[in-house]
Amino acid sequence: MPIYDPNVLEFLSRSPEQTRRLGIRLGALLQSGDTLCLSGDLGSGKTTFVQGIAQGWGSSDQVSSPTFVLVNVYRRPDGKTIHHLDAYRMQNWMEAEDLDLDLMIEKGALIIEWPERINEVLPAERLNIDLRYVDDLQRGMVFKPVGERYKHVAALFRKQVFGG
Repeated sequence: MPIYDPNVLEFLSRSPEQTRRLGIRLGALLQSGDTLCLSGDLGSGKTTFVQGIAQGWGSSDQVSSPTFVLVNVYRRPDGKTIHHLDAYRMQNWMEAEDLDLDLMIEKGALIIEWPERINEVLPAERLNIDLRYVDDLQRGMVFKPVGERYKHVAALFRKQVFGG
């Protein structure tokens, strides 16, 4: 029998624009020190979602996948940054540790793609977001908060998206 978790949110995005809008709503809720972990295969909508997050957070920087550079930085006018890390090409968690994730989090927010590759150095509290390809337009999205801060963020996000 499945166990219902009231903190987990599940969405079906029906277009890239809707995925981006969900990202905008989530980005507006982020604070310095927040960490988002995005899991999902290639083509699952991670970059589109991050474009929305950066916009909602207040950055007008161009968002692209950091697969080949490992980390992209998006700035907003107050000097805070979002570090967008892609762990896909990392061999192990020690490579991520060398990047000083704590400093990235201290300077703003951190978004990690392929977090399962660096589990050992992930913050204990974070918002895990699983994205999956459904068809050419639709993406499944599951938000799993870990820790009280992220349960609160998930509750606010649910209210923004669904009302009530």
